[in-house]
Amino acid sequence: MPHNFNLVATTLFGLEKFVGEEIDSVGGRRTKTIDGRVYFTGDENVIAKANIFSRTAERILVEVARFEAETFTELFDGIKKVQWEFFIGRKDAFPVKGHSIKSKLYSIPDCQSIIKKAVVERLKTVYKTDWFEETGVKYQIEFFIMDNVVSVMLDTSGEALHKRGFMADVGKAHIRETLAAALVKIARPRENVRLWDPFCGTGTIPLEAALIMTNTAPGIKRSFCAEKYTFIDKNCWMQAREEAKDAICETDFRAFASDIDENALKTAKANIKRAGMEKYISVFKKDATTIEKDDVRTTIVCNPPYGERLGTIREARELYKKIGENFTKLSPWQIYVITSEEEFEKLYGKKADKVRKLYNGMIKCNYYQYFKN
Repeated sequence: MPHNFNLVATTLFGLEKFVGEEIDSVGGRRTKTIDGRVYFTGDENVIAKANIFSRTAERILVEVARFEAETFTELFDGIKKVQWEFFIGRKDAFPVKGHSIKSKLYSIPDCQSIIKKAVVERLKTVYKTDWFEETGVKYQIEFFIMDNVVSVMLDTSGEALHKRGFMADVGKAHIRETLAAALVKIARPRENVRLWDPFCGTGTIPLEAALIMTNTAPGIKRSFCAEKYTFIDKNCWMQAREEAKDAICETDFRAFASDIDENALKTAKANIKRAGMEKYISVFKKDATTIEKDDVRTTIVCNPPYGERLGTIREARELYKKIGENFTKLSPWQIYVITSEEEFEKLYGKKADKVRKLYNGMIKCNYYQYFKN
């Protein structure tokens, strides 16, 4: 009989809607959503599929306990009550990390120490030992304390899910794959509409578009730490991967990936080939300010330099003026641009039809959407 777990999917701020839809599609049942987190329930099959199929989640966590704590004694007692022996073996490793927001227990190092000690004390009584060598499977314990409510979890993903397993080099100003997937989804990719990223860098946005349009699960080529967990049947991972392989489909969708940086383009080609998407993406050198309209219906989705991690703010602003002058000539093409520049519309020369607030890592951004003609 499959065990039902309380689960948490973490994500970048602004992507909760997409994560929720992905959780629904793999059979999870949503229970609560807050900024950056979607809570849901599901069995071990859902854990495997959520890791393999989710395009916009950062991690999938098993919530093993939730309780209120305003003192270290309450934190210790709450942690010690958890049946850690169900998850952690005698030789397994169990490091602790976490966050605390608007809570009396605000010292992260102290919380880590108390939680670790409580788990050790619990396992001492079960395994009848005073020493844990921690040389076995690693069970990463994560805590999240908000408004004095403690959520204690086990990570099932390992490396964050935005690491798809085929990006050998991500460049200086890389956009997370999870955010890129959301940008593409918002732009509504279609088979009869070409998608073009004229600032492609190492190819992330076109790659995510091709994965979406071929229905290729983003985690199909990588491993997850929970594949070693004893409380999850290994067959769940095998079955989820088989399901993912069977779901891949052919498509007439095509994307352009262009840039002026030849080294980035070489990396983009390698990443695209490694992902098996070279059939759907053309990579070439092109200055975004010189793009000319042709007869192919096109949607531009791009992440131009912000002047924060690449170039200067002044250079970025000059670029926005130039692409505004050129992109407005491309109507009826649709244009989608993400940037942290708050004066973008003024620099671009046109007010967006819609603006959506998103985060590129820790950088607050706006996604400017031009789709009305």
